[in-house]
Amino acid sequence: MDVTVAIDCMGGDHGAHVTVPAALAYLDRDPRTSFILTGRQDVIERELQRASAAAGKRIRVRHATEIVSMGEPPALALRGKKDSSMRVAIDLVKSGEAHACVSAGNTGALMAISRFVLKTLPGIDRPAITSILPTLKGHTYVLDLGANVDCTAEHLLQFGVMASELVASVEHKERPTVGLLNVGEEDIKGNEVVKQAADLLRASGLNFSGNVEGDDIYMGTTDIVVCDGFVGNVALKASEGLAQMLSTYLREEFSRNFLTRLCGLITLPVIGAFKRRVDPRRYNGATLLGLRGIVIKSHGSADAFAFGFAIDRAVEEARTGVLVHIAERMSSIQKSAA
Repeated sequence: MDVTVAIDCMGGDHGAHVTVPAALAYLDRDPRTSFILTGRQDVIERELQRASAAAGKRIRVRHATEIVSMGEPPALALRGKKDSSMRVAIDLVKSGEAHACVSAGNTGALMAISRFVLKTLPGIDRPAITSILPTLKGHTYVLDLGANVDCTAEHLLQFGVMASELVASVEHKERPTVGLLNVGEEDIKGNEVVKQAADLLRASGLNFSGNVEGDDIYMGTTDIVVCDGFVGNVALKASEGLAQMLSTYLREEFSRNFLTRLCGLITLPVIGAFKRRVDPRRYNGATLLGLRGIVIKSHGSADAFAFGFAIDRAVEEARTGVLVHIAERMSSIQKSAA
């Protein structure tokens, strides 16, 4: 399947300096992909020229006069910037001119605009931010990571359904396992919302493994971990902080004196392999799951290498028909409950 991806070129910390080279590099890797670059035309064309490239059949430029800043209130971006690079990219998905959109811009604005323009799939009340985290067994999908801080049991069920169809499609796993993040594995643990969500997940027909705890995320106990956005975002930020602390500690210890610096040189291949294995750039690209269109959020500080992985996620979801599968599964569950 040929896939067209709309790229918000002005979003993120680095804007077109990262997004344009990432798109050009992807063209070489996948001949069945094309891009529509949205943003200030002069800026985008300057980056194309710098890379000795030009707009053509597989890479087009769509001019947008406005930019959503990283700290801009979502409501202002939604109502006041209808010609922003972000809005134009999402409109392209709405019109069907693009199969997916990728942006490194303001997360709140991206969610607000996407939800307003694209709406949610039938049976889905709220979109959720879904991302991949590395584990001892490979990786796991975690949602929600911040879009919905207050969730009902029904919302958590919907998250489980959406993620199951996502993983089944892109990972080619027929029945991925689903865990519900809780303060203990026992059924009696957790607040009433989590207990009710567990009952709904058990009755849903999903491959529900029961409650999982925080350490299960990185143990790879289940393919999917479901939680509300408040808990998910705290867990994610705590993980990022821990990773930064460990990295800093290692650098400090290896540079403490001549002997430790020598040890650092000897262990350099092992350290390099470890860094590649847990490199967060390889897990870049969070899906705004539940919308009537594919929208991928790249990390704002992503470089071209990392942004390429966000593009890859968008292309993969478009080719595997994730949205159709989610809609069909939600329809089946609703019919069973009727």
